[in-house]
Amino acid sequence: MKRVVVTGIGVLAPTGIGIDESWKNLCAGKSGIRKVSDFDSTKLRSKICGRIWDYNPLDHFDKKDARKLDPFLQYAVVASRLAVINSGLDSCLDRCDLNRAGVVIGSGIGGLTTIENEVKKIYDDKAEKVSPFFVPSTIVNLASGMVSIEFGFKGPNTSVVSACASGAHSIIQAAQAIAIGDADIMLAGGSEHASNVIGMAGFGAARALTPNNDNPQQASRPWDKSRDGFILSDGAGVLMLESLEHAQARSANILAELVGYGMTGDAYHITQPGPEGDGARRCMQMALKKAGIKASQVDYINAHGTSTPTGDQVEVLAVKHVFGEHAYKIPMSSTKSMSGHLLGAAGSFEAGVCIKALQDQIIPPTINCDEPDDGCDLDFVREGARKCELEYVLSNSFGFGGTNASLLLKRWP
Repeated sequence: MKRVVVTGIGVLAPTGIGIDESWKNLCAGKSGIRKVSDFDSTKLRSKICGRIWDYNPLDHFDKKDARKLDPFLQYAVVASRLAVINSGLDSCLDRCDLNRAGVVIGSGIGGLTTIENEVKKIYDDKAEKVSPFFVPSTIVNLASGMVSIEFGFKGPNTSVVSACASGAHSIIQAAQAIAIGDADIMLAGGSEHASNVIGMAGFGAARALTPNNDNPQQASRPWDKSRDGFILSDGAGVLMLESLEHAQARSANILAELVGYGMTGDAYHITQPGPEGDGARRCMQMALKKAGIKASQVDYINAHGTSTPTGDQVEVLAVKHVFGEHAYKIPMSSTKSMSGHLLGAAGSFEAGVCIKALQDQIIPPTINCDEPDDGCDLDFVREGARKCELEYVLSNSFGFGGTNASLLLKRWP
């Protein structure tokens, strides 16, 4: 089995475009959540969200392509471009075997904005006006398809749809392709744009979103007693993965190594996690076993930590089951307190955050956790970013349907 390393990171998030800007804002405890202003949110439970606020499609695409590509597809392409540039592969792709270069980019929902806009035409009795690009602009696998066309990657080309674990599962699937020798390089991650009327109405109707509309930047409150739901956010996170041999052969700047992962199912409920955290527990244990390390060697956990009453409690319980007394010594923070929940892009975005933590030896904080709830008694890094010696970091992603993913990353010497 080949070793898998990360050589590039591409990020678009409410906290910034590019991993460096986003990382700087996360470490500063700066929230990217604002009130919705581009449509009437009067009747919605939640009127706040996280957008890629400085994003202008015409900075990245010509007018024709910008019009026919759903935002989630645009984000996937732009994040992939950033990852390729960050990896240094942009200067040597002509010397790579592109038959052994692949893409796995997933999404929790896909082209929801396009679906919303085109369905309006049906109800306005204008079915003949439905765009010929409706289908390719909405299906999830076009994220990988567009990226493969962009770079000429002719290796494995697929997509993962597993709700809020999509980005993390995509990284796992891509790493597996490299590990068994099916590819040398893979772009992997997730992309999402669901902060439209139907997206916010749907999650709001499920009582998943916070109604704390008067305090956008304080509304995401992981583990806090007053938490009452997550914040819907858009974004993309894409990693450039390579086999260690391929990366070293081209003298790449290796950022981190993916040494372990876990994938499990709760088999319990369509939206709620199992009350004992069994799926999350087994997922983290699998990642540790694959990496061949002890629980006590984990130095930081980037939690799923969405700010929901049940989910936050269950994750804490699962961490305690896995790490025992060591759980109280491991810093665990939720960057969703600042970015909101990027749904299918959350896991890959947060994997990029974990890699920056390893590089800079800094743990990003959890903001807004002013009074931790009963039983939420771990080290949530509430005081601000923290300097810390980090060798192994764990990133958790859990989704509707009881789907779970954990990524274990190791610092590159």
